[in-house]
Amino acid sequence: MTASANQLGNLIARYAESIDSGDFDGVADLLGAASVGGADPESLLTGREAIRRLFSSTARLYPDGTPRTKHVTTNLILEIDEDDGTATARSYWTVLQAVPGLPLQPILAGRYHDRFERRDGSWRFSERRYLVDLVGDVSHHMITDLPE
Repeated sequence: MTASANQLGNLIARYAESIDSGDFDGVADLLGAASVGGADPESLLTGREAIRRLFSSTARLYPDGTPRTKHVTTNLILEIDEDDGTATARSYWTVLQAVPGLPLQPILAGRYHDRFERRDGSWRFSERRYLVDLVGDVSHHMITDLPE
């Protein structure tokens, strides 16, 4: 694995770690320079504060400060242009949740379509698209409906 592939994989993993720990500031730090949204270009958000607000207004947190979820990211396909300092990634994601009244189960599944750019020697997200394919019982996870 190249150094760039490792760094890009770590960015994707840090997102899952941040959201599962309820660290929406950390999520906003990772995605703050990116456009974030669903398949519809009209849904794209930009800016650290808008992204932090999206997560804090849609994901329910429990007394331990977490959403009681585990985001599992698999099937990673990276395409890296070292000379241009750009990269794309496609991956699958599955969100597992267990809370009182909801035994451990998958509640959401879909795909990420990511774009990255290298700035000052470091990789960062430039775009993250969430494509939701399967929806289970999100009543213990979502405060509001999923954004389109």
